[in-house]
Amino acid sequence: MVELESHTPSESSTTLPPPERKVFGGHLPPPTRTIGLGDKLPPPRRAQSGSSSESEEEDDSKVKVEQLPDASRASRRPPIVDCHNYSEFNIHIPAYTGYVAVSGHTVAVASHHHLRIYDLSVSASPVWNLDSKDGFDTKLKDFKITALEFRPSLNMEDRGHFLWLGTKDGHLLEIDVRTSVVTAMRPAIHAHTVTHMFRHGQSMVSMDDTGKVLVFAPPEGVEMNLATLQARVVRIAEKQEFAKLLGGQLWTSTRDPNGGGTVPGTSRGPYVRVYDVFTPGAVGRSLLPTEHLGAVTAGTILASQPGHVYLGHEGGHISIWSTGDSDGGPPQCVEIVKVSASDVLSLEGVNDRLWAGSRKGLISAYDITSKPWTVTNCWAAHDKLPVLRIAVDTWSMEKLDRLVVYSVGRDEQLRFWDGLLGIDWIEQELLKRETEFSTFRDMTVLIVSWNVDSAKPDALTGPPENVNFLTDVLTSVDSPDVIAFGMQELIDLESRKMAAKTVLLGGKNKSQDGTISQKVSTSYKKWYDRLVLAVRCAMPADSPYTVVHAENLVGLFTCVFVKNTEKIRLKHAALTTVKRGMGGRYGNKGGIIARFVVDDTSVCFINCHLAAGQHHVRQRNADAQAIVEDNTLLPEVSPADEIVAYVNGGDGSAVLDHEIVFMNGDMNYRIDQRREAVIAAVKAGDLEHLLIHDQLRKEMKFNRGFRLRTFSEGPLTFAPTYKYDRRSDEYDTSEKARVPAWCDRVLWRALVPERVQQLHYRRWEANVSDHRPISAAFRITVKQVNHEAREHVKAQAMARWKEVERDRLSAALQHYIDQQMI
Repeated sequence: MVELESHTPSESSTTLPPPERKVFGGHLPPPTRTIGLGDKLPPPRRAQSGSSSESEEEDDSKVKVEQLPDASRASRRPPIVDCHNYSEFNIHIPAYTGYVAVSGHTVAVASHHHLRIYDLSVSASPVWNLDSKDGFDTKLKDFKITALEFRPSLNMEDRGHFLWLGTKDGHLLEIDVRTSVVTAMRPAIHAHTVTHMFRHGQSMVSMDDTGKVLVFAPPEGVEMNLATLQARVVRIAEKQEFAKLLGGQLWTSTRDPNGGGTVPGTSRGPYVRVYDVFTPGAVGRSLLPTEHLGAVTAGTILASQPGHVYLGHEGGHISIWSTGDSDGGPPQCVEIVKVSASDVLSLEGVNDRLWAGSRKGLISAYDITSKPWTVTNCWAAHDKLPVLRIAVDTWSMEKLDRLVVYSVGRDEQLRFWDGLLGIDWIEQELLKRETEFSTFRDMTVLIVSWNVDSAKPDALTGPPENVNFLTDVLTSVDSPDVIAFGMQELIDLESRKMAAKTVLLGGKNKSQDGTISQKVSTSYKKWYDRLVLAVRCAMPADSPYTVVHAENLVGLFTCVFVKNTEKIRLKHAALTTVKRGMGGRYGNKGGIIARFVVDDTSVCFINCHLAAGQHHVRQRNADAQAIVEDNTLLPEVSPADEIVAYVNGGDGSAVLDHEIVFMNGDMNYRIDQRREAVIAAVKAGDLEHLLIHDQLRKEMKFNRGFRLRTFSEGPLTFAPTYKYDRRSDEYDTSEKARVPAWCDRVLWRALVPERVQQLHYRRWEANVSDHRPISAAFRITVKQVNHEAREHVKAQAMARWKEVERDRLSAALQHYIDQQMI
């Protein structure tokens, strides 16, 4: 009986957790722990780490937010190709009803009953404009064209000149685009709408919407003849929206049979069907991805990744499939990568990059050798409208000595691109040889960051650390050329009344004379006046300064001073703000972005306040990502060739276009340790031990998708700056007892790392806020470009590129021959 009683409490304790684990209103459950009879009580540290479930949940969803490919070094420069005598800008391709095929200078565009043939070596207008109502001089009349492809030829002079047309009534026709004469036809050979056509080696494949596939494969050494060649029929599933020949097999897919209304985890989709159409009697295989995905929109293979197929999906995923083993095993889905927040509409493997088209008119090129993938290029291709198709013109390598890629957009335009991205290679060469056409000089920059916790400047009284703070920090560097003050919480963010006033009356909604709500504006005005006075008093009288930037955003305040002797060299000054509170509607969290160009170097200053909370790392990362990926700055309007101040083909509208970026503020990254352990380590001067647990350092080191990973930070040799009791040296003694942390930070990033040298990184002891102020000083190197000398070096780089291009072209050509695309 006694034994039974001793078990009863432990049984009842095991029945307790389920009700406690219920989630009410989205709040996390309280931490639970079952303690057996006679067990010692847990040590205090358990109570502190009770939100491990919270952090696990965040780690899980972090994948969704942050593991998109890193685009922080991507070039925004469009890889324009100059191999045609006339521009493609006049070629109009009706969206969804237009079909296009390209062969060197020849472009064939079909829409409904019309077929237009362009030869861009002789004219920007069609050389032939045909209408099926005339039957193209055949007995067939009034047919509607639904598919196009150039057929292969054994004769060199005929290659890429014979165009096959498929029609709504199932006819197949062949036209010689040089003469516009119909050279062969097979009326109603399909009997239903021809939806797709493919070229493979010396064979052609056509497909209709009932699942009938015709394989035209002439005997080896015999020229293709549509009129006489007997086609082999292959039956596949009907109404396949996506179809493409990849690695000699026909990959098809249609939308999930359940209409996409399936619950992830209980059913996977969409079905992918693979048919070996060149092997008589082969059976098709139905495959499923490893998780539920959107409909398949496009597919491709990559020269650098043999044995794999890449499929693009609605929802922004790319699924990767092995093409099956040598023993005849089926293809298998081996990986799924999320590349975009919106749909992947088009996909093409180009050289060693995966090109994907988005709904917003962007084409992104991915380097898939790194994990996560890296975006090497991302440019505006189709004026913010969907990129419907990306394809390689495989004929261009032998006809034009180029690897030409073409894209078709919802803007009904055709665009040609350089598949080898030569413009990037040339830009890298120019960067290596920058010293040959630039002169350099040094400037000093002082950055001061402080969360003032709504303290007014007249609170700087009492001990000398308060009274002398501004003078001491300003004289910590000998006469800096640029002084950037970045402050947070100038107003009380806890006060709803004040916050509401700033939302309604502050920021962008100032009246014509610049006035805002009296109480709100007073806070900024007092600090502005005090900073101006402090700079005037601390700096030599013969070296005055001017404010070039001053901006506020619900508590954030940026004030940038520049020495008058430098001000005359400044140009292209611009400001913008990024709101991150309440889903981007409210500026209690966010950033102020300020920039200017000095000589020919662009410098950007970010003052930010990121999401608070010990465990909200994921939200902080998302805030940082939104700020550094912002592109709302006023762009420079000079011709692209003359913009030398910005990097990666940018025009200054994006933060990452700038050569040097400084980021300061209350970033709110915490230390993942118990409060007692942190305070003991601080008292013992053992900061090295704490650095291991600093969330920002951990994110920079371990999270490959972290957007601040490309930024640098100096050594943290000062004690954590948060959270103090006001006017004391004691860390938070309130009942919340927050863990001390290095919330206040200064980071930087530079195109050439050696051009930013940190002179100091320290904290100050003004104690009127719950944060201690910090400052960082830098010596930066700015350049001035001699444009004539740069053009000379660029001409040499372009000549050198021609040699490199030849080698890369021959490698690409071999890949397309191996894949029987040529």
